[in-house]
Amino acid sequence: MTSADEDPATKTVVLAFAADPMARWTWPLAHQYLEAMPRMVRAFASSAYSSGTAYCTDGYAATALWLPPGVHSDEEGLGAVIDSTVARALRPETDSIFEQMAAYHPSEPHWYLPLIGADPAHQGEGHGAALMAYAVARCDRDHAPAYLESSNPRNIPFYQRYGFEPLGEIQVGSSPTLVPMLRPAR
Repeated sequence: MTSADEDPATKTVVLAFAADPMARWTWPLAHQYLEAMPRMVRAFASSAYSSGTAYCTDGYAATALWLPPGVHSDEEGLGAVIDSTVARALRPETDSIFEQMAAYHPSEPHWYLPLIGADPAHQGEGHGAALMAYAVARCDRDHAPAYLESSNPRNIPFYQRYGFEPLGEIQVGSSPTLVPMLRPAR
């Protein structure tokens, strides 16, 4: 995808994460979630478009936003979204979660998958599998590791099928558990 695809792809990700434990803990009310999540998607992964590593299936049924080695999320943008949308009482917990996420990121060059999701109307149709197979093949061509954080425990077996293994767990205060996962270089 290119930057011209960012709006429809972001809408797919927003739908895909509508029942995600971490996203809905962060923004429990629908109006909070719908206002914040598109901004979070853009801050987390919009550099995938300029890097040529934003992928989707037909009709934007599913989207995967990968950041290649050396490309990072918009840290300033992420901070602005958190500061302006997360309840003040949750801010110490969300800050700690992001600090722990950073500590788990590999220090060596790696592919990072901040966001992958399918429109709930198309989940279970193989879209995520197609996107994941395509991307891990690219990681393998580069002989680079891949890293992600699973914000939903139901998705861990899916990621494990593609060679990702849990590195630990991130859980702070009342938050759900986030599982950092690494797929070694092949």
